[in-house]
Amino acid sequence: MGEIWTLYGRHQLSRTFDLPELDEWAWDIPQAGPGIDVFGDVAGLRVLDLGAGVGRHAARLADLGADVTAVDASPTQHQRALTRYPDTPGLRLVCADAVDHLREADPYDLIYSISGVPFVDPHRLLPALANSLRPGGRLLFSTLHTNSNGDGPSDSVTARPEILRLPGTDIEHQMHMWVLEPQLWEDLLVDHGLVMETVTTIDSPQPDQPLSYRLYAARRPERIRSRPRTSAPPAPHAALGVGIIVHGPDGVLLGRHRLGTWEMPGGSLEPGETFAEAVIRELAEETGLIAQPGDVQVLGTLLDHVGGVLRLTVPALITRWSGTPQELEKTIGSWLFWSLDALPQPLFVPSSQCLTAWKQELPLDHPPADFQPYNTRLA
Repeated sequence: MGEIWTLYGRHQLSRTFDLPELDEWAWDIPQAGPGIDVFGDVAGLRVLDLGAGVGRHAARLADLGADVTAVDASPTQHQRALTRYPDTPGLRLVCADAVDHLREADPYDLIYSISGVPFVDPHRLLPALANSLRPGGRLLFSTLHTNSNGDGPSDSVTARPEILRLPGTDIEHQMHMWVLEPQLWEDLLVDHGLVMETVTTIDSPQPDQPLSYRLYAARRPERIRSRPRTSAPPAPHAALGVGIIVHGPDGVLLGRHRLGTWEMPGGSLEPGETFAEAVIRELAEETGLIAQPGDVQVLGTLLDHVGGVLRLTVPALITRWSGTPQELEKTIGSWLFWSLDALPQPLFVPSSQCLTAWKQELPLDHPPADFQPYNTRLA
């Protein structure tokens, strides 16, 4: 693609004819479509012209007080611009790949392109474009919609061959362009975090000429977006639960599991629950004890890996409750308060880990787990 535009620029350099300065702003078809007023007041704005060619449009905006960078990937097109505008105030001419420049440059207030966007794969260009706009910055670009033969836009995001004819000759060169239906362009822009503003039709004023373009205007939101998670759940690889340390004058509450281990009340979180809510529910379901949210002190997070599963256990301390422990589940019962200096054995490993997280001096043997304490009380 760059080779063709270099050839185009070399051809134009060899001609004695040169384009006049802009009298009226044209997006692709002279005397058709909106003018320069679509930009609003550009004075003081940091502006980027992508695919600037000889630089006439960029120079016009620089005359209006904008700080304009005009980028073109073709060395010969860049040379044409340098020759024509060697020292125009407010205009900087750059020869670079569009995406490379966007990735390295500071953000712009306004980015525009006159038919330059369709020559670059949108999946490569648009991420760089979107992140090169300041929050609130605008993007305006024109694209071919229907060519001179009447061929309309594609219904998929794929490039197709188009013909470039060198000015003043019958020489034609084939190049690939992304000539897409407006809805596809809109979807791509929105997918990359931009907000669509307008789509303007630019038709040839000649009634027998099917040539048509579209002008797209979009804006980057003031606030930074976040991509939502996919609807498909990840493969199960983690377990999250709470371990409840019920501590009173008679010691810590432990129940005997049917497998023979002693353990604290606890269990998995249900969707939408906070840690404190899970603690209150599990305590009531397993022992019949009733606690209030203000009675729950969440101590931190225990991180352990068992059999390829990441296990997160959140120990919580309760020192106030109402009721008497009851046997409510078939898998665990015989609830008793045990003195900390006379704990039964064997203890369930997660219960041992929770007790050690609470009181490190307890003489408990268990596999290590990484504990991150919380400095504040969590609900």
